[in-house]
Amino acid sequence: MSKKTIVLASDHAGYELKDSLKEDVIALGYDVLDLGTNGPDSVDYPDFGTALAKAIQNGDAETGILVCGSGIGISIAANRHAGIRAALCHDETLARLSREHNDANVLVLGARTTGIEVAKACLNTFLNTEFAGGRHQRRVEKLG
Repeated sequence: MSKKTIVLASDHAGYELKDSLKEDVIALGYDVLDLGTNGPDSVDYPDFGTALAKAIQNGDAETGILVCGSGIGISIAANRHAGIRAALCHDETLARLSREHNDANVLVLGARTTGIEVAKACLNTFLNTEFAGGRHQRRVEKLG
């Protein structure tokens, strides 16, 4: 059985946090598809949110991690695509609930609003929490 692939993407404000989280994802035993960006030169976050969404839609990865300055713009960009449930999380509780209740398949973090230790805790919680199903299933199905 092959390892689960996680796709990562960020804009210029989020690349350092993305790279740090990438190391943790690899250490946890996942394969990584890194779509960039990989430096401080200004880029447009919608391009990276869209690229990540398409990678999941195409089956190149099952789960994604997005990072921009606040996390807001890149989550909006990703959520415009069918089948993407990108959740902006600021703490472990939101990361857990996004998986348990909403079956989120993309964790979104704000590099300017979330410290590295909190971001790593969100990542670990997100990756280790299962969707609860049950009463939540019909609600998720309504998301399209």
